[in-house]
Amino acid sequence: MSTAELASSYAALILADEGIEITADKLNTLISAAKLEVEPIWTQLFAKALEGKDVKELLLNVGSGSGAAAAPAAGGAAAGGAAAEDAPAEEKAEEKEESDDDMGFGLFD
Repeated sequence: MSTAELASSYAALILADEGIEITADKLNTLISAAKLEVEPIWTQLFAKALEGKDVKELLLNVGSGSGAAAAPAAGGAAAGGAAAEDAPAEEKAEEKEESDDDMGFGLFD
């Protein structure tokens, strides 16, 4: 990550922590106070990307799926349990097919 991206990220986190709306001008103000120089495009990109989003909520849900998307996936896995058990055997068969030994030559032939 570049210095501009890090500075913009940290400035956005500071604004979110204080409950202040994230705008390009406010990001620039914080970055300038830190005695850093960042091209204005970075702060504009960050402000546009975070517009209308709750940054704290984004941080709390990093890596977790939404409840609506997770429920069907779990239901599909339960219904297709027998198919899931057969998958490892099929993968092993495919691995054997891809091995160099099946082709009639090896690494040092």
